[in-house]
Amino acid sequence: MQRLLAEGLGTAFLLIGVVGSGIMGATLSDGNVAIALLANAIATGCILYVIITTLGPLSGAHFNPAVTLAFLLRKKIGLQDAASYVIVQIIGGILGVWATHVMFDLSILQASTTDRTGVGQWFSEVLATFGLLFVIFGGLKGRPDAVPSLVALYITGAYWFTSSTSFANPAVTIARGFSDTFAGINPAHVPMFVAMQIVGVGVAALILPRLFPQG
Repeated sequence: MQRLLAEGLGTAFLLIGVVGSGIMGATLSDGNVAIALLANAIATGCILYVIITTLGPLSGAHFNPAVTLAFLLRKKIGLQDAASYVIVQIIGGILGVWATHVMFDLSILQASTTDRTGVGQWFSEVLATFGLLFVIFGGLKGRPDAVPSLVALYITGAYWFTSSTSFANPAVTIARGFSDTFAGINPAHVPMFVAMQIVGVGVAALILPRLFPQG
């Protein structure tokens, strides 16, 4: 229960960071999308560092079904625990979005109208998810204490060097479909993003064990 609470709460705070900073950035940037995205990226990196550092010792700080699936494939987590993680991550993400809407005095129940689709963005999600897992497993192999910083820096940068702004997380993708704000994604485009993220996990499962074999 402690681990599930950590995963749910951590994912909720992740979405609060993503969606809340998107709303604040868009509000204060006076239409300058670059400034809004910069604020969004920095805030997301900051909250990632915090939740991974504080909750990592409790649950492993997945906060991401793609990460949980990758650990399952490496037999670092059991199937039942993995399924429980994914469920609470998705629920936590949606609750985090709703909490953010309350905080900014917006309608709680929303559906995004922001289109995010196309081959470029789909490939971007494969690459972004593979890159995230590369950072995590590479960090765990060489510098476990640096993983919070590595993930935070990677995601902050990936907001800018990937065309999709690096969702790289099925729970985050699903939850962002429930917010018609700067960080939202049209629910009709969620399934393909999630599918490409799973493809990214598959690519990582083929390549990363050869780079970072389990000791």
